[in-house]
Amino acid sequence: MISLFLVKDQPDVKMLNQLKTRGRALKQEAYAIYLAARDPRTPWYVKALIFFVVAHTFSPLDLIPDFIPVLGYLDDLIITPGGIWLAVHLIPSEVMMEARAAAATYNVDRSVGKVGAMIIILLWVIAVVAAVYFFLRLTKRI
Repeated sequence: MISLFLVKDQPDVKMLNQLKTRGRALKQEAYAIYLAARDPRTPWYVKALIFFVVAHTFSPLDLIPDFIPVLGYLDDLIITPGGIWLAVHLIPSEVMMEARAAAATYNVDRSVGKVGAMIIILLWVIAVVAAVYFFLRLTKRI
């Protein structure tokens, strides 16, 4: 009877392992992009895009919290893969090859997540301050 449950759960375990492998590969690609951004051959506008994408990817906080229906997961599904795809196409190919080789030899740097969290917190603080400001201006007009 126990073997029946193990056989039944095996496809789920296989799928979970595939997702974990893809997630690690995505993080490694994001780290390679981060390394490519530090290269002087990468244009400044690509560096700005890369900084945002990598900070968002490694941030423990989301731009739009996941508890907001649909939108909470859309930022994860669009910003990270779309930003990585765009950055990879904008980075010079020789820089990207060197960055991928370097990323394969190192563990992902967790300090990038702290920077990403600070950026997200800053964006939320700015949004709250702007909302309060506009609310106060609106109430003074009435």
